[in-house]
Amino acid sequence: MKPYKFEPYLKTTIWGGYQIAPFKGIFTAQPNIGESWEISGVPGHESVAIERGIIGDVDLGLNLTQLIDKYKGLLVGDRVYKKFGNKFPLLVKFIDSRQDLSVQVHPDDKLAQQRHGCSGKTEMWYVIKADVGSKIYAGLKKSITPEDYERLVTFLPTTNDQRPTTNPFLDVIATHEAHQGDLYFLPAGRLHAIGAGNFLAEIQQTSDITYRVYDFGRVDAQGKPRELHVAEAKDAIDYQVWPEYRTSYDSTKPNSELIHCPYFTVNRVVVQVAAEVDLHTDSFVVVVCLWGEANINGIRVKQGETLLVPASENVLYIFGNATFLTATM
Repeated sequence: MKPYKFEPYLKTTIWGGYQIAPFKGIFTAQPNIGESWEISGVPGHESVAIERGIIGDVDLGLNLTQLIDKYKGLLVGDRVYKKFGNKFPLLVKFIDSRQDLSVQVHPDDKLAQQRHGCSGKTEMWYVIKADVGSKIYAGLKKSITPEDYERLVTFLPTTNDQRPTTNPFLDVIATHEAHQGDLYFLPAGRLHAIGAGNFLAEIQQTSDITYRVYDFGRVDAQGKPRELHVAEAKDAIDYQVWPEYRTSYDSTKPNSELIHCPYFTVNRVVVQVAAEVDLHTDSFVVVVCLWGEANINGIRVKQGETLLVPASENVLYIFGNATFLTATM
């Protein structure tokens, strides 16, 4: 089984920018693209296979759910298929923030199952580019109680323009200056926001449940404030203050493990000329090309493209010069 390329789902957002299409080497007149969903099993937005390097390939045009139903453990791995069935467990995106995104939080599996009948959302960010002075908001820098949270967020000032407003709630959010190559792990419950001027890759559980807490006074196209979920977020927030929110890794190694958690394992792989990469997993491997161009298991991939490598053939034979993120279960 050869790797699959999928049609990206380009999503226009109120805060989106203009970097995603050039980064991916595609042309589109679509404005304000904030997200490119590279591999998705989200109902209604399942990725559709567009290339596999096989003449007359009958799999082209099938969506990810259909492919899993067809190949089962051969595609995603027996262990993964037994747990998730035809639902693909990861959602992989590129995100371009021309403006600050809302401060938000995601519920964990238990709370999401109780309220929405689905999984929670743990995710990670890898910063591909960052404008000078751009920020990442992640975690709490001051200890607060649920009652403190409710008081701070309830009395936020509002404005009718798109400029950030100084407020007491943001004073308790940990703010970090963003740099290329920065890594942030965001377990469910951690307050976070992507600041303006960041271009990053996001790998997350397959879930679209987001509780928006604060939106910088932003209004939609009709001039109305966007919906907030202040009450819902109260029980979802992790109120613990952690000593560090940026995740460190060894950037000098050609293969560095970035994140290992119950929901995914992510590595950064740098290849010069050729490499054989065995991630020692029995699951699929998602390969996100951040820079360069290479041939992986017979499929050409370049900057901005993403491959799904089947579990049955998941040792990566790479020829070229490129930097990748890999994601497995």
